[in-house]
Amino acid sequence: MKILLPVDGSSYTKRMLAWLTTHEEWLTGQHEFTVLTVVPQIPPHAASMFPPEQLKSYYDDTAEAIFKPIRKFTAKHDMATNYVAKTGHAPDVIAKLADKGKFDLVIMGSHGHSNLMNLVMGSVTNQVLARCKAPVLLVR
Repeated sequence: MKILLPVDGSSYTKRMLAWLTTHEEWLTGQHEFTVLTVVPQIPPHAASMFPPEQLKSYYDDTAEAIFKPIRKFTAKHDMATNYVAKTGHAPDVIAKLADKGKFDLVIMGSHGHSNLMNLVMGSVTNQVLARCKAPVLLVR
């Protein structure tokens, strides 16, 4: 099974990874994981003030800071894992990769806000659910 794990380095990402460890069936060698992080894009006007290589370095460093503890986790659990870093609007990027990559499942952490809070603030998970054709497993 191809599984997409969108991560942002938050406590919700850690909770999702902890959930995986309590469900050994997900950690067997029969699954292929792709860990995705989406770094918010710097607005074009502000980005124009920096050389392209400096922007690329910023995006790469930000993604690697998120990936570093997850690399340790996946190595410890001997998980077949690919790492993908993208820039942009997280819900759009997650849903697009899930569909284009033909993933069987997306597993992601959720803040667990109330419906009222999601209505007021919006939610990455709600937006992914609305845009993604692949099944999404939310861990709260």
